[in-house]
Amino acid sequence: MSDFPRGPVRLPTERTSAFDPPAEFAELREKCPVARMDFPDGHQGWLITSYPEVRSLLADPEFSARQELHHHAPYDHPFGKEPIRPAEPGFFIGMDAPEHSRYRRLVAGQFTKRRIALLTPRIEEIAQSCLDAMEQDGAREADLVAQYAQPIPALVICELLGVPLADADRFKGAIQRFFHLGSDAEESRNAYLAILEYVSELVARKRADPGDDLISGLIARDELDDQELAAVSLLLLVAGYETTANMIGLGAFTLLTHPDQLALLREDDTLGDNAVEELLRYLPLFRSGGMRAATRDTDVLGRQVKAGECVVLSLAAANRDPARFGPDADRFDLRRTATGHVAFGHGPHQCLGSQLARLEMRIAYTALLRRFPGLRLAVAPDEVPLRDDMVIHGAHRLPVAW
Repeated sequence: MSDFPRGPVRLPTERTSAFDPPAEFAELREKCPVARMDFPDGHQGWLITSYPEVRSLLADPEFSARQELHHHAPYDHPFGKEPIRPAEPGFFIGMDAPEHSRYRRLVAGQFTKRRIALLTPRIEEIAQSCLDAMEQDGAREADLVAQYAQPIPALVICELLGVPLADADRFKGAIQRFFHLGSDAEESRNAYLAILEYVSELVARKRADPGDDLISGLIARDELDDQELAAVSLLLLVAGYETTANMIGLGAFTLLTHPDQLALLREDDTLGDNAVEELLRYLPLFRSGGMRAATRDTDVLGRQVKAGECVVLSLAAANRDPARFGPDADRFDLRRTATGHVAFGHGPHQCLGSQLARLEMRIAYTALLRRFPGLRLAVAPDEVPLRDDMVIHGAHRLPVAW
């Protein structure tokens, strides 16, 4: 193991472009893939940047996802110095087995590949309605984020959970405040409580008047109380909206600034699935990635990770690892076989909604390029406002013309 770097590192966060992770990740991955890391609150843990180790530790039960064990924010964040308690009932992403397994089992049946495929006609209908609205009154320009990338996943997850579309504005603003790095701890906490209050009210309404939706289905199984139902619903609502919306918007930006790859996709519809996987691999959506805490002393590539130390598993660095994706791993290439990426994590905590996100992305890009063969950016690429002030990367706006 190299003696680079000569001391603990801080998590790299400064991107050199809209589409690339911080350049420091590449040097760390090559010279010191398991690096000692200083956290803003004074904790000293580890930063993992190589694909094999990131993937392995995501699936290792000896590295805990329990939020009270691993919560040392890897970068300055409103909650970074807040004392963290064990996850509340139902908030299963902050739990280990068997609690995590119990909650995940109840929800997983709604997100199988077969069930998600049945949503295809409805998602296509939603995409077409958004495109119709963009063209209303002969318009030739639009903000692709506000008018397309955000509405598609918002409408899909609302229908899936049984959220009235009229309520969307009530939680969308709170989600934005929660993920904004400029929010202080009180603002972030209030935003979280506002979302929780909304879904708690929704659960009560569904219990009184159930419908044909996921929340009503969970209520019918009679295995979760209202507090658990609200927490599960909050997780699905936030994850189903925020991450997919940013992937659709940033993915479109990527295609529009890589004309050779865009031409390939326009010429060959069969590249649609490949395009989705390569965009998921290529784009660094999250500042950090997976967070785990070692539950026992463990050797990781010759480094001694002590029990209780927090580990940051960089998904962005792993997805650009030449050892897994070839010497041109930093190049965007729709013909690449990008399967095996860790954009959705790996192991027992792998994203439940991965198949839904893939389907939404594929339909969104296909419908957009068919409707507007001459789609182009309406501003210079460096004039697109990026979400550098948010936990989840993307574009605030994406002005396009056709």
